[in-house]
Amino acid sequence: MTLALGIDPGTATTGYGLVRLAPDGGLEAVDFGVILTPPHTPDHERLLMLYRDLKELIARHSPDTCGVEKLFFQRNVSTAIVVGQARGVVLLAIAEAGLDIGEYTPNEVKQAVAGYGSADKRQVQEMVRTLLALPEIPKPDDAADALAVAITHLHTKRF
Repeated sequence: MTLALGIDPGTATTGYGLVRLAPDGGLEAVDFGVILTPPHTPDHERLLMLYRDLKELIARHSPDTCGVEKLFFQRNVSTAIVVGQARGVVLLAIAEAGLDIGEYTPNEVKQAVAGYGSADKRQVQEMVRTLLALPEIPKPDDAADALAVAITHLHTKRF
């Protein structure tokens, strides 16, 4: 059984989701949540906190593989730079752990999970709930997004 870690990177909030792929093709949510860093903390300290928490998460669960959402932004360049820094820290922690990494755009995640690259957030979250047989949509949104990335990664790795 393959265990995939999905990551939705951010400096203030990084979503994570661990999904197990059974030999019969079934999916199971193992763990999900967010790594939070305190507001008004210098960026370098937030990035260090993210790095340490992610390393601890990887050590605790020993995933086999990891999917990370690619950076996407439309207007706010300063937000993109900060998210890009967090994404770099995430990629470093994963690479240091020796995990293979798949990177996916938001549209690729929507396509893989909901079957439609322009699906809205609610549709993707409902499909995550359905695919993982969860009683309700995972909260917060960043955790649901990370589970969607893990599902995408598992489906992509199969082919």
